[in-house]
Amino acid sequence: MAEPPTDVVTLNQGATEVVLALGLADQLAGTAYLDDAVPGKWRAAYDAVPVLSAEYPTNEQLLAARPDFVYASYASAFEPAVAGTQEDLAAAGVGAYLSPFGCPEAEDRPGASFEAVWDEVADVATALGHPEAAERLRDQQGEQLADLRSAAAGEGLDVLWWDGGTKSPNVGAGDGGPQLVLDAVGATNVFADLPGSWAEGSWEDVLSADPDVIVLVDAAWDPAADKRAYLESDPVLQGLTAVREQRYAVVPFSASTAGVRLVDGAAALAAQLDELGLDG
Repeated sequence: MAEPPTDVVTLNQGATEVVLALGLADQLAGTAYLDDAVPGKWRAAYDAVPVLSAEYPTNEQLLAARPDFVYASYASAFEPAVAGTQEDLAAAGVGAYLSPFGCPEAEDRPGASFEAVWDEVADVATALGHPEAAERLRDQQGEQLADLRSAAAGEGLDVLWWDGGTKSPNVGAGDGGPQLVLDAVGATNVFADLPGSWAEGSWEDVLSADPDVIVLVDAAWDPAADKRAYLESDPVLQGLTAVREQRYAVVPFSASTAGVRLVDGAAALAAQLDELGLDG
């Protein structure tokens, strides 16, 4: 039986955090491409691993780490200039795994669900030789999710999930990570009728819905603070009830994608809704 890999390189934050959540950071030879901050609970383990590049490394930078396994969240990581194709890596004796959510063909991607996330975690844990780590994580997150659903901090609240964009808002739609987070806390997504994980909404529809709360997604390339400043400076949008009454919640981008941080995103949102003290 082949030995599990010992020099793993992760090429996106979501992939890195799966390995960290499994407690397998000692098998990492390098990481790359953060979207936002790694949570404090994994920070020490993350800081002990070499960062190959702020974004994607070059193929030369990757090969210098001498990986025996490459794991990525997005198909773009397996371009020739980065890791090379999965087939090329396999021919060189290097294992490769692409998140099912990152498959280039939409029909090959699973529907967004916590079960599908845990299936990916199990695949990775098995590939790295520690399937029991995935079982522990699944049990832990399942219990946390059950508690969040029972508490239903967002029950009766209409929520706008604003990912970015000012001319037309890019919003959390009805079939992805944002919807899973909102469902977990019992909130209603005002754009739940749009297909996909994210979609282009309209400010006219936002004004018509007049949501109780606005979730501001925080990303390195588009901070939540900038979104809030835009809402509060726009002569029309500043009339929204959530803006007038400062009803905001902030969720990191990496806690809104289909991955191991989704439950943390739901917990963070629930805590902020509790702090707002709204009755739905």
